[in-house]
Amino acid sequence: MDSHGKWAADIEETQGHKVNYPMIGDPQLKVAKLYDMLPADAGETSEGRTPANNATVRNVFVIGPDKKIKLILVYPMSTGRNFDEVLRVLDSMQLTAKMGVSTPVNWKPGEDVVIPAAMPEDEAKKKFPGGWKTLKPYLRLGTPPK
Repeated sequence: MDSHGKWAADIEETQGHKVNYPMIGDPQLKVAKLYDMLPADAGETSEGRTPANNATVRNVFVIGPDKKIKLILVYPMSTGRNFDEVLRVLDSMQLTAKMGVSTPVNWKPGEDVVIPAAMPEDEAKKKFPGGWKTLKPYLRLGTPPK
């Protein structure tokens, strides 16, 4: 974990973004192997590993309150993580869990959401007092109240 802290400080210093999410310390590579981020023959410790043999450990996991993995983003070694996308996904997951809706492609907080066709109209009226747009009989879009 010491190296993680140094890495996080380096990111903030050189790229202006503070790492404010939990990072897993996995010195025996148990988590990395459990989730197939490293091959079984990758050794027994994280000590002495280099970028050449850590290339697959570039994952972001979002774990829900129920302790189940809700999202895995896998980045190649050559591509930095997109914090805006991680936060967008978290916003979407929190909103959809709270309201029972879905978010469309490229959705951003504050934009219209998809009201499920299975949601009864009286429930939709309560959740979307300002109304909604019906694009297809099965596709309603509404702006969630603030």
